[in-house]
Amino acid sequence: MRNIKFQISNFKFQIKKTGFTLIELLIVIALLGALAVGLLATVDPFEQLKKGTDTSTRNTVSELYNSFIRYYSVKNAMPWTAAITAVTASSQNMADSSTGYIHSVVTAGELKTDFIQLAGGSLDSIYITSTLDSLNLLNNVAVCFAPKSKSFANDTNAKYNNDASPGTSCKGTGGTADCFWCIK
Repeated sequence: MRNIKFQISNFKFQIKKTGFTLIELLIVIALLGALAVGLLATVDPFEQLKKGTDTSTRNTVSELYNSFIRYYSVKNAMPWTAAITAVTASSQNMADSSTGYIHSVVTAGELKTDFIQLAGGSLDSIYITSTLDSLNLLNNVAVCFAPKSKSFANDTNAKYNNDASPGTSCKGTGGTADCFWCIK
């Protein structure tokens, strides 16, 4: 701050100029920039995008799993007639618009009619397994996906192989291997 004082005859004038100097403004801008870079490094936007994709895929997996369970409770059978192991949800048997298993579930009213279009490319990364139980019935199902984000890969539910069998040394159980997140 600068004070300018001058006097004309018996009158004294004092003009005060307030404000920031250019150096002060540059220092503040540099500090704010450093904080922004630190925050950006902490948040990791690419990891957040992967986490968002995994959340969407997990919701699709849950919706598929629940629709198969509802279908079974209504029809007393799964849409398939033989055991299936790690079949992708986008495969011909699953996603065909007239004969696929997902189409059967849609026709039964357990999924929205545009489910396959809404799920988009996430069906490529979803695996469905259904094996016989102890009574030799096809009444169990598992739906899995491979997470892309660190938080989902380290989740305790990410401990399976793509066929929903227990994975060995998965990150979700303290190991180092990438495993699948499953509902079964």
